[in-house]
Amino acid sequence: MKRMNLLQKALLTVFVVLAFTFKVNAQQQSLFSQYMNNMLTINPAYVGSQKALSLTAVAREQWIGLDGAPSTQTFSAHLPIERKNIGVGMMLTNDRIGVTKQNGVAFSYAYKIKMLGGELSMGIKGGFINYSIIYSDISETDPSFQEGNVSEVHPDIGLGLYFNTNKFYLGLSAPQITLSEKETNDIRPESALIPHYFIQGGYVFDINPDLKLKPSFMTKIVEGAPIEVDINANVYLRDLVGLGVSWRSMDAVVLLGQVQITNRLQFGYAYDITTTDVRQVSAGSHEIFLNYRIPISKSKIITPRYF
Repeated sequence: MKRMNLLQKALLTVFVVLAFTFKVNAQQQSLFSQYMNNMLTINPAYVGSQKALSLTAVAREQWIGLDGAPSTQTFSAHLPIERKNIGVGMMLTNDRIGVTKQNGVAFSYAYKIKMLGGELSMGIKGGFINYSIIYSDISETDPSFQEGNVSEVHPDIGLGLYFNTNKFYLGLSAPQITLSEKETNDIRPESALIPHYFIQGGYVFDINPDLKLKPSFMTKIVEGAPIEVDINANVYLRDLVGLGVSWRSMDAVVLLGQVQITNRLQFGYAYDITTTDVRQVSAGSHEIFLNYRIPISKSKIITPRYF
């Protein structure tokens, strides 16, 4: 029994090291399965698109059962200022993976133009990320882990384009475009922020008065990592309940659920079924989403929102 426990610990250590190396060095932008319900996480031009003050909280626990697995929480708020054709917003992020931690705050601004039966939004984001690596958390007694902790603050700048109608959206964004540290002798510092690029889109089809289908996609491009593609399909029943499935390349199949509790309050849940070798030591990933919208004028809130 002791040998088995030691073997399990060794396997966990290998998986964690490999996962952290890939995550920290290649994909620092937080991962979300329900990004299509809150695209402010990947596109600053999304601010103000819901025609109300939109408040969103997301909590994600990845790779349940694996010590030190990613844990992410965000809170965002955004609204339109219609007389000036702009949108403004902010987002707070807390992301921890093993001994690495990122805490960030970002403010977004978007200018909007009515065109082609919809709205084109051009957005910019500015803020900062506090990045830290706490090596001392690995061992409280081993002196080799008591020194060398990293704690740095870096600028966080992003750009985006977002076009949408009541049925369609298409976006192009780079929510993290700053390479915060210069490479020395072809070696990049551990805390360097790596640019990320996203393409996202979707369309809502009316099958009948009680049933709608929304296929959507997202493509993510990160230096030093394979191109990642998300393909999603959601059905909406009487505009009250949404059910869907996503496929994330080289990572997971995701089951999605969504409930329009009231005209203002929406709840979502996602369960990731890992398709990589991590599934041998993990029970999958859980993510919850909560959105509340407050009218800012006498105009009626559009319910439900499909994106």
